[in-house]
Amino acid sequence: MLDLPNLTLILVSGLGYRTEENIFALKYSQKGIKFGETKYIQLDSIKGINEWSRAIIYDLPKYIDTEFCLLVHENGFVVNPESWNPEWLNYDFIGSPWPLPKDPVSYRDEEGNIVRVGNSVSLRSKKLLNLIATREWKSYYGGYNEDGFITCHNRKWLESQGCKFAPLEVAKWFGRELEMPENRDVEKPFIFHYNKVFPGRNKEYRELLGGFVRDKVI
Repeated sequence: MLDLPNLTLILVSGLGYRTEENIFALKYSQKGIKFGETKYIQLDSIKGINEWSRAIIYDLPKYIDTEFCLLVHENGFVVNPESWNPEWLNYDFIGSPWPLPKDPVSYRDEEGNIVRVGNSVSLRSKKLLNLIATREWKSYYGGYNEDGFITCHNRKWLESQGCKFAPLEVAKWFGRELEMPENRDVEKPFIFHYNKVFPGRNKEYRELLGGFVRDKVI
């Protein structure tokens, strides 16, 4: 049994939203792992993806008492506990790799540098959670994605405050959402995040979703 006392496993959703699937994701993530705490937070303020993203930035920190948290979804959670690497705790944020962008604005920080690691199913430090909650909430290119808010649009500021983001060569072992040349050698990522448009090798985890695939891909 893997013991992670300084890590809170947490899932945040709207009130009554996919409750059965959410509970399953939390239970499955605990197979072979003892977390410091496990929390299922349902907020009636969440009515859609934009409200969910805002809650992750401003409400999530209130529920984390450990040094780190692992944020999971009903369609993205731990599947290979044996792949855990304690060196991941050297970073303040680690998620699944992103592909190279095909437009001039996606996956870029404030200075236009391409960011290769993001995703909402991720490991985050309490330090990062507290810092990002002080930033002004606003949209970027018409979107309110909380992972982009952290890893792209406030990246340089967070780094100036001492936060460390995992590089692609580390993050590819942590999680997989999309297939790309850089993660072809990874057979068992620690977590997955199912993308119904480009499922790739994550198809093998589809049965864990109880046969459903959500309408919107996060």
